[in-house]
Amino acid sequence: MKNLAFNSISDFHAYNGMPEPENPLFSASHTRVKEDKSQNCDETTGEEISLTCDFYSISLKHIVAGELVYGRTHYDCTNGTLLFTAPGQSLIFKGLVFSSEAYHICFHSDFIQGTALHEQIKKYHFFEYRVNEALHLSPKEEEQLKTIFKNVEAEYQNNQDEFSKEIILSQLETLLKYSDRFYKRQFLNRKTINQTMLSRFKDILNDYFEAGELLNKGIPTVDWLAGKLEVSHRYMSDTIKAETGKTAIDQINLFLIDEAKNMLLAPNASISETAYRLGFEYPQYFSRLFKKKTGISPKEYIQISLSN
Repeated sequence: MKNLAFNSISDFHAYNGMPEPENPLFSASHTRVKEDKSQNCDETTGEEISLTCDFYSISLKHIVAGELVYGRTHYDCTNGTLLFTAPGQSLIFKGLVFSSEAYHICFHSDFIQGTALHEQIKKYHFFEYRVNEALHLSPKEEEQLKTIFKNVEAEYQNNQDEFSKEIILSQLETLLKYSDRFYKRQFLNRKTINQTMLSRFKDILNDYFEAGELLNKGIPTVDWLAGKLEVSHRYMSDTIKAETGKTAIDQINLFLIDEAKNMLLAPNASISETAYRLGFEYPQYFSRLFKKKTGISPKEYIQISLSN
């Protein structure tokens, strides 16, 4: 595997043969297709590459060969593909060929310090998605975002003045809001994929329970479940939220409560033993969660069930 690590935006520009950025903390660029059609106009990543940057990046490209895989589901990516990376995040590219026409925006976290975007960007989970969880745009969506990319680049290339950063940040916020909208559309359009992931999520939880792993290893984490599904924990959580209206943590808790209800009604069952078997280190944590989700305590649940 080839490992690429860029500590600065300048390093990223130098590696890609681009001019030194106008601002060390921010850059916007548009790579255009070459006029000479006899030349190879594709950027090929045939080998496996691990890419890590110490800054945020947003790229709009076309994938003209290779394929992206969501879990075990293949996805056609003939339309534009939008990739997001956060500082320190690693992306793995395998056998992908990108069109040489691409739009790039890179910005260091220091660029947004003290601005509203510094807090807003935390809600955009797609910066923590994997490369195989990219946003695939419809032609209309692609044209909308290209307009924003071009506006950002135009302002970046202008002579910098007191309004430059404010205008760039405004365009960035618009780009991220549209991306959030388009991701939600993508989740809705992939209902079959979402349902498959939810089904596998529940199967993994059930197998974990049946194998006695709750008692041996404790309650599984969202990261562990995402690893079993071969997706990022953010993407898994957002997919499950889009499908059920509840987060992955909510689904784990609902599974535990459902199993608890059955276990509490077994002969001679105790609340403490049930809590430990379900992976809770302290019975009071279990009792608190049970009451929060059902409205009654485990003891009250037993009494009501036995009296019916």
